[in-house]
Amino acid sequence: MFRNLLVLFVAGFLLASCTTAADEINIYSGRHYQVDETLFNEFTRQTGIKVNLVKADTDQLIKRLELEGAGSPADLLITADAGRLITAGSLGLLQPFHSEMVEGVVPYPWRDPEGKWTGMTLRARVLVYHKDRVQPSELSSYEALAQPQWKGRVLVRSSQNHYNQTLMASIVAALGPEAAEVWARGVVNNMARSPQGNDRDQVKALAAGAGDVAIVNTYYMGLLLNSSNAEERNIAAQMGIFFPNQADRGTHVNISGIGLTAAAPNKENAIRLIDFMLSDHAQRMLSQENYEYPITVRVPWPEMLVQWGTFNPDTIRLASLQPHLQEAMFIFNRAGWQ
Repeated sequence: MFRNLLVLFVAGFLLASCTTAADEINIYSGRHYQVDETLFNEFTRQTGIKVNLVKADTDQLIKRLELEGAGSPADLLITADAGRLITAGSLGLLQPFHSEMVEGVVPYPWRDPEGKWTGMTLRARVLVYHKDRVQPSELSSYEALAQPQWKGRVLVRSSQNHYNQTLMASIVAALGPEAAEVWARGVVNNMARSPQGNDRDQVKALAAGAGDVAIVNTYYMGLLLNSSNAEERNIAAQMGIFFPNQADRGTHVNISGIGLTAAAPNKENAIRLIDFMLSDHAQRMLSQENYEYPITVRVPWPEMLVQWGTFNPDTIRLASLQPHLQEAMFIFNRAGWQ
């Protein structure tokens, strides 16, 4: 932890020492994907605007923005989860901005009603199952994972994971806190093991026979299926993808998103980059290279995502989950979800 913080503060010092000239943008990013940097470099070639990038854990970046205050050099905050953008906005770390691109291509559930942030890509949080041990007809909803038939068969990562926290907030919004806690206790009771590892590790545990069904973001399956490691490709080939809650509210969808910081010294350049990341070209690259869903309907899905099938997403406005994020953590704690 100390080393991570040290790296973050050294990087921040170097970024702060950069001049905030008209031809620069400073980005704090919780995403760690090569395709993002490829697109930033392309943006620089097209516009002449230099992109200075600091990558770290999103919570660390939010804390840094708090400490820097009005003197922060950061123009944009990029996260891999809506909950962290919501939190940053509620702390006064983001400011509203106007973009015709955002308003024109990003559906309203996946952007902030106050205009402080917008989704950049979509991820569906689905049920991944081992084809030899589970039939799709046995699956239906997130709620059903709490039923007795799944005793000792469910794999899922920690309650500290951002994706799980936002999923739980959406369940609180849909069912109410009492029913959400009953569900959480049922899932804990049905866990095949204590939560550990990332989503990719849940899929590997399925292949090893540790459980039969896991809660996973779709793009992890894309990464495994296209891995340079033959064993990972073989593991992924044993799995099926099921989109839950198609009979009611739809499958929970989260975003990777981008917000304009409150202190942004290069506001106009920052908005230009946001628009660039929402362009058809950038959306196509993000989807093809990282197996995320494009946030705009103008861009067709890559073949792999098409093969997984269409689905109805939960269209609750992600910004409306703000009052439920803290309750989600209380529920996890009371339910014993580590």
